[in-house]
Amino acid sequence: MNKPEQDPNPEREKREEGQPSGGVAPRLDMLVDEHEEEISVDGRTVRRQGIYLLPNLFTTGALFAGFYAVIAALRGDFESAPIAILFALVFDGLDGRIARLTNTSSKFGAEYDSLSDMVSFGVAPALVMFSWALGDLGKFGWSAAFIYVACAALRLARFNTQIDTADKNYFTGLASPAAACVIVSTVWVCHDLGWVGENLPYEVSVLVALLTATLGFLMIANFPYYSFKGIDFRGRVPFVVMIAVVLIFGLVTVDPPRILLIAFLAYAASGPIMSVVKRRR
Repeated sequence: MNKPEQDPNPEREKREEGQPSGGVAPRLDMLVDEHEEEISVDGRTVRRQGIYLLPNLFTTGALFAGFYAVIAALRGDFESAPIAILFALVFDGLDGRIARLTNTSSKFGAEYDSLSDMVSFGVAPALVMFSWALGDLGKFGWSAAFIYVACAALRLARFNTQIDTADKNYFTGLASPAAACVIVSTVWVCHDLGWVGENLPYEVSVLVALLTATLGFLMIANFPYYSFKGIDFRGRVPFVVMIAVVLIFGLVTVDPPRILLIAFLAYAASGPIMSVVKRRR
């Protein structure tokens, strides 16, 4: 009798029946669908599977830093929380530039970055500020925190819809990372002054609540802010530029909280000032 022809690839039969090829644990792709994305290649629409690892690692780092800032604030650690948000700022600045430098930009990465920004620079700073000062102000405090969160969401939504038509050298409205850094730098400075808990003056709480709401409105205002995206990190620069960078690092190390607060406040004020100057001209 003739024996039935055997399949030279026995693993194929298992895959067709939906059985795990390893025999023990189910395959991961049976639990999570593979991501597919349409891209344009030479004028043709092509579907590609998977995501780019390197830029999304930095985005995940920014998301983790924002989440850690919330945990630190809930524990009353108002020194680690601002530092975590600053780390999120660094990671957020690197993911996009690395994606452009390595040609690994994607729609998935852009959406993931936007959601990470909402957590790290929208929700996290508001909760840090609320845990530190706004919680004692009752409805006025949580209302100011909510205004900031809502404006951050509106600002990110507007940015995503205008990303293909807006001027790359300028942002419309204060960027959410810059607004977040103003908030956490304020918390950091006041923490160093000992203004925590019962030692926090009521007047300071009211002022930071107004600052929080004001930063929210600056994010959705039409003031132009320089984006720094025009800086070419791969090109050559005069030697004096490197000296200036060294001096800036030296200045920041003298008193990081106060220097950073002054720098971010100056950037937040640059939009309205630039708008007034252009109108006068």
